Amino acid sequence: MAIIECPECKKEVSTQANTCPHCGYSIQNYLLEDRGGERKSKGLAVALAFVLGGFGIHKFYLGQPGWGLLYLLFCWTFIPAIAGLIEAIIYAFASDAEFQTKYVATS
Repeated sequence: MAIIECPECKKEVSTQANTCPHCGYSIQNYLLEDRGGERKSKGLAVALAFVLGGFGIHKFYLGQPGWGLLYLLFCWTFIPAIAGLIEAIIYAFASDAEFQTKYVATS
């Protein structure tokens, strides 16, 4: 769960809330608009991180090519593979709104 500022009333609200409890603004619609309508599949990100996480393929999918290249450069150390497994677990247990907010890079 992440806490963001409501764009309407500027008060703190959870990304899991459908609407702002203070003003009624649609938080879920705002999260989609904030991403330009671009949503990434959480399930695919989990699968890529689990299977190909050592090569950083999930980072390329999520729009983070710098991290993807770093994972590729150090894939021979197996550290990125361990990090990929941990990230797969983190992605799996994040709510969809939290996943879109925290892990999907904006253009």
